[in-house]
Amino acid sequence: MHVGVCKIKLFLPMNHDLKGKRRIVNSLTRQIRNKFNVSIIEIESNELWQIATIGIGVISNKITNLNQTIENIISFIESSNHEVNIISNDTDIIT
Repeated sequence: MHVGVCKIKLFLPMNHDLKGKRRIVNSLTRQIRNKFNVSIIEIESNELWQIATIGIGVISNKITNLNQTIENIISFIESSNHEVNIISNDTDIIT
């Protein structure tokens, strides 16, 4: 069994308040959860209205599947209709 943990920091350039940030982050995390069947939650930067940090947890029996899922999630975020830019992402795999 392998566990992948990914931390993604997002920039929301068009957002102007916390309420708008929550709407965007909740929508994005719900879509990712439903499409990829992963655990996902906002983990940092809760009071900043243009920065969001989300954490994603994935479990798989193959490391290649884990890496592919995380890459697909990052691609999904980049191509989503939400106006977000990925500032950074950090992935750790525990075997």
